[in-house]
Amino acid sequence: MNWFKTYFYKVLGPLGFIAIQFMDPPNDLSQSGFNLLAITFWMAIWWLTETIPISVTALLPIVLFPLLEVLSIGETTQQYGHKYVFLYIGGFILAIGIERWNLHKRIALQIIKLIGSKASYLILGFMLATAFLSMWISNTATTVMMLPIAIAIANQIQNQNLEDSQRSDLFSKALMLSIAYSASIGGIATLIGTPPNLVFAGVLENTYGIRISFFEWMKFGFPVSLFLLFICWKYLTSFAFKLNQVKFSGGKEEVHTMLSKLGRLSYEEKWVGIVFMIAASGWIFRGLLETVLVGIDDTIIAISAAILLFLIPAKKGNRKLLTWDEAVKIPWGIIILFGGGMALAKGFVETGLANWIASQITIFQGVSIIVLVLIITAMVNFLTEVTSNLATTAMLLPILAPVALSFDVHPYILMIAVTLSASCAFMLPVATPPNAIVFGAKYLKVSDMAKNGFLLNLISILIITLVVYFYMPYVFELETLAFPDILK
Repeated sequence: MNWFKTYFYKVLGPLGFIAIQFMDPPNDLSQSGFNLLAITFWMAIWWLTETIPISVTALLPIVLFPLLEVLSIGETTQQYGHKYVFLYIGGFILAIGIERWNLHKRIALQIIKLIGSKASYLILGFMLATAFLSMWISNTATTVMMLPIAIAIANQIQNQNLEDSQRSDLFSKALMLSIAYSASIGGIATLIGTPPNLVFAGVLENTYGIRISFFEWMKFGFPVSLFLLFICWKYLTSFAFKLNQVKFSGGKEEVHTMLSKLGRLSYEEKWVGIVFMIAASGWIFRGLLETVLVGIDDTIIAISAAILLFLIPAKKGNRKLLTWDEAVKIPWGIIILFGGGMALAKGFVETGLANWIASQITIFQGVSIIVLVLIITAMVNFLTEVTSNLATTAMLLPILAPVALSFDVHPYILMIAVTLSASCAFMLPVATPPNAIVFGAKYLKVSDMAKNGFLLNLISILIITLVVYFYMPYVFELETLAFPDILK
């Protein structure tokens, strides 16, 4: 049956596209917009079912947009080289440099070491370390790096508490879930932390010409991430697994052992750390830099930091801190997928399809803004349990931007609700790579993740709704929740 489903969905996408082409377009929608509607249906089927790699689906606009006069080939391919694509590339290269010299492992172990040996605090240490790394490194890479450390500590604690295996098992489950969840939550804090954040920034610029800087997002994303992380920690240790009074002695010793194996801070680690700090400082204080370097941009900072890694020599061997053979291992599939999302967003704006869809949505007319945010947040949260969060945001953000216009709501309200909720899928192993990775360690059953993740999903939906409605307008200094005249 699996092969049948695979072939069925492979055929369903193009067949749906052809079927729509045989229909008459609505009078108030352009032919190019109608063509884009058919293309979007095709891409949505393949993205939602992942019947072929989602990055391959993201290449369809390059073929179909010019042929169906949605966008020219130049306009289409330009989106795959969007400045945010290169910001992401720079961030990935920086992450590879950090991983190459094990600086990420040292940072994680030092954070865990500072927290203590109480079970709940040990989990807090893992969550803080994972979330911090996930702000700068991909969620997947962060989880892969943290998992061996977690397994070593879980095994150590199980060996020292053989008479109380039930308590050790609960700790191990909580530890695995804490890594998966904090990897997703930590990514919310920065523009490069998770792909949906950059999709939001790209769609915002393509649609309204509004540029959101690294620091502007971090002013909002970092406190939200920190609050969600604290709530997640309290939920896991005080309610889901009740570990707040449990104390283990083995965890801290294992951390000390791992740190001693790493040895002293190496020359290479120091220089990679310096480059990382230069990049992070540049992103945070870009406003000051602009007074000296007119035209400097977050992407320029990211690529400059990446280039530095290829220039600074390493002490070990006749090489630089990073070689090209190491750098090309960045996840190109995600970068292509991001470019495809940008192309789709550009097409929605240029053809008028986004405005047409917005004009058709009447089902929620009269609903208050906060209820609308709650509905959209819940919808995206559970949708991303079975779909890629990048593909989902790439599909929805270009549509929801003009939907805001039809409701006379500021675009940030709906777009940021989607962006945040796309990073909060906690229920299923297939929902996110971090969930899948920790599930593969075989400490968890699907029921463990589903039961605890479902409640955390509901908590995150409520928190995101309140944050977007009450806190976000204050941070971004929105004078009103209504749609500003300047954007109409």
